Amino acid sequence: MSRRSRVASEVRAAYKSFVRRRVAVFFTFFFPVLLIVIFAGLVRTGGGGTGLFSQPAGYYVPAYLAVVVLFTPLSRIGSEVARFREGNRFEKLSTSPMRRWEWLLAQTLVNVALIALACVVLLALLVLTGADIHVSPWLALFVPVGSVLFCGVGAMLGSLADSQDGAITASNGVALPLLFLSNTFLTPASLPGWFQPITNLSPLSYFAYGVRAATYRTPDALSTSYAGWPGSVAANFGILCMLAVVAFVVGAHLIPWTE
Repeated sequence: MSRRSRVASEVRAAYKSFVRRRVAVFFTFFFPVLLIVIFAGLVRTGGGGTGLFSQPAGYYVPAYLAVVVLFTPLSRIGSEVARFREGNRFEKLSTSPMRRWEWLLAQTLVNVALIALACVVLLALLVLTGADIHVSPWLALFVPVGSVLFCGVGAMLGSLADSQDGAITASNGVALPLLFLSNTFLTPASLPGWFQPITNLSPLSYFAYGVRAATYRTPDALSTSYAGWPGSVAANFGILCMLAVVAFVVGAHLIPWTE
């Protein structure tokens, strides 16, 4: 069996595994939609100030997309790696021609496709709720690369966790702080001055910087954050690409192919 056939076979298996899990489908597609309906449709945004949801709706496009780009790969890849470990399925795969990076690539391809579809739905809903969004071609690059990055991180968490429940707990423990402390829902001005540089250590920040710079025409007061970021869209994309490569390589390396 060729490498392409091995990856394609695992892609089909991963997709079928996803659609059979209704909870996974709900949190990938309907949970982010629920957030938009509540906050962009009912609560509304743009009240001024520096607090949560105080900016115009377009400012929060990276935040809504981050819900899918961050949570879906962390929870799905993390739990899938842990599930394969508990069922000794990696040991069986190790006797086949498939390599661990091929397995992770197949899982990543499924996640990228599903996340991209979910992001299209979210963007359409945001436009319907009146958000002023500049639909940029950069979105077709940031969403897949961000998904690859967190698929790699999810593989790390699943490899290091002691069980499937532990992997899910770890993914939520990582995702929740990153979601709110990575220049997504909270503006830099709403955080303490000493904490603002720390947000630049989060890989999600560069997703948020790049997507916001590409889709939202900010007033001068919001055009930059700490230390001159977000900078150019291309610069943020370059950093995100480097982080994605590192995360994928490390995640693949940590997969316990043989216990």
